[in-house]
Amino acid sequence: MSGRKRKNRNIDADFSEVCFRPCGVEKSSLQRVVIYEDEMEAIRLADLESMYQQECSDKMGISRTTFSRLVESARKKIADALLNQKAIRVKYRED
Repeated sequence: MSGRKRKNRNIDADFSEVCFRPCGVEKSSLQRVVIYEDEMEAIRLADLESMYQQECSDKMGISRTTFSRLVESARKKIADALLNQKAIRVKYRED
């Protein structure tokens, strides 16, 4: 798959050890949702820091539309994990 080269994103937090799992679900039967570090940073800035999307996109060094896509994707994955008792694992993208 070829396309435009992915732009580097500025990420100010270390998410390397972030992982969550639901209570009462055996590890062997647990499904996982992967949230990438740029999606996690978008959630951190927008939802935890309560920044506007333009501020967030500027801080991450990406366009506002790209930022919007990251937040939407991350929120959908988080909702899926919470509502369907799946683990959440933060992972770094491999280009």
